Formats: sequence, structure tokens, C-alpha cells
Amino acid sequence: MALQLEEEFKEYAEKAKSLPPRTTDADKLILYGLYKQATIGSVNTNRPGFFSPTERAKWDAWKAVEGKNKEEAMAEYIAKVKQLQQQEVAST
Repeated sequence: MALQLEEEFKEYAEKAKSLPPRTTDADKLILYGLYKQATIGSVNTNRPGFFSPTERAKWDAWKAVEGKNKEEAMAEYIAKVKQLQQQEVAST
């Protein structure tokens, strides 16, 4: 099961690279946080400083999903990419 999930996760990580241009930054941050949690685990760095707002937002998104295990993070990542793809199809 875990191997199948990892394969699907890799597939959707590729698909995420071609999400529609109108994908919101908030959705991108959710994906970023889940991806980091799935591939690295819990946050292992200090929060970036005030003068690095992009890096800080990414760190916060990752911190928000801290505590999820690898499988949970992968499954939520896949679901989020699918949701964003469906939104694009629905809006065309």
C-alpha cells in the first residue's frame, strides 16, 4: 500500500507543476506544506525573518501540517492536486 501511495504521490507532484496559472498562492502554500511534510517530515529549520516574506509563508504552511505522518501528508497532497485540477475543468 505504501509503495502504491508513493508512486501516486510522485505522479501528482509532477501534475502539480502544471496547475493552472490562476491557482491561488494560498493553495500553492497548502501543497508546499504537505509536500515538505511528506518528503522531509516536520519542520527542521528556524522560521525565516521578517524581511523574507515568501520564505516565511512557506515555513508557516509547512509548520501548519506538522505532526501528520508521511502517508497522511501524501494522501492530502494528492487530494488537493485533484481538487485543483477539477476546479480548472469546472471553470472552463
